[in-house]
Amino acid sequence: MPDLTRRNFSNLLSFPMPDTRPAKAGGQPRPFFRLGVVRFGLATALALFWVGAFASTATGQRTSRTPDQLENVGVDQKLGATIPKDLSFQNEQGEPVRLSQYFDGSTPVMLTLNYHRCPQLCRIQLQKFTKSLSGMSWTAGDKFKVLTVDISPYEGPKMARKAQERYATFLDRPEETVDGWHFLTGNQAAIETLTDSVGFRYQPLPEKEKQFAHPTTIIFLSGDGTITRYFTTLDPAPGDLRTALVEASDGTVGNVVDKAFLACARFNPDSNSYSASAFKLMQYGSVLTVIVMGAALFVFWRRENEQLETAHEEGLNAMVDEQA
Repeated sequence: MPDLTRRNFSNLLSFPMPDTRPAKAGGQPRPFFRLGVVRFGLATALALFWVGAFASTATGQRTSRTPDQLENVGVDQKLGATIPKDLSFQNEQGEPVRLSQYFDGSTPVMLTLNYHRCPQLCRIQLQKFTKSLSGMSWTAGDKFKVLTVDISPYEGPKMARKAQERYATFLDRPEETVDGWHFLTGNQAAIETLTDSVGFRYQPLPEKEKQFAHPTTIIFLSGDGTITRYFTTLDPAPGDLRTALVEASDGTVGNVVDKAFLACARFNPDSNSYSASAFKLMQYGSVLTVIVMGAALFVFWRRENEQLETAHEEGLNAMVDEQA
């Protein structure tokens, strides 16, 4: 590999420009290409060789450094499964709690799995999550609850409490939301049991102490702990969060518009969003058309029947009058 330091590279490029002036009278013609051009060509060739060698080396390193630990990181969606609610953790105040305390049978729950020493990904996810929560008219603790469970057994309630305070500052209504967003820590056994039950695959990084390779997801749970939906985006739309909560609650939260939209909506796992389903719209439209037509025919029949009865009575009265 050539030594192309900044100084050496500058020396290679310090060449005289080609002299293209016409030759003096009686003198030899001035050459168009001088030594400087040759040096420039050499420098260019070396530079291209160096860039190509560097690029191939970098590509080789990337190819050879496909970490085995990343092959086992991901999310296996277990829709319809129920999490073990008897697991014990500690809340942000250091109090022992069971997961069952956060499930009342009707209020939906959003679950995130993070750790607070995460150098980047967890902070990005939770900051964007708080932005999405602020975009909702509902608040945690009112229509829904949020659980952030620490996947690191090395972090305790003190760190969880600081995280709760930090992310509350990103919310529009932090004083209302803190009571409904709980940060839990626990031992390795409880963490693994919970992550296995929701299909969250992660593992420690051997070259970095107390750090983990992990995916990002928001898991929606019904009031009894049944998994109803996964969001794998870092930037969920507030409206999609709301629809997923209505779905998780089986219609116990939300208004008529929410329920009507959910009935006609289809979830797209690629975009992590809900959109109106043309097939469902046609189905419900057909049913509505039949109902409207049936109602119209019923009204028409009633009106015709009343007119016939009136005409019959008038005809009978006319016959009676003629006989009299």
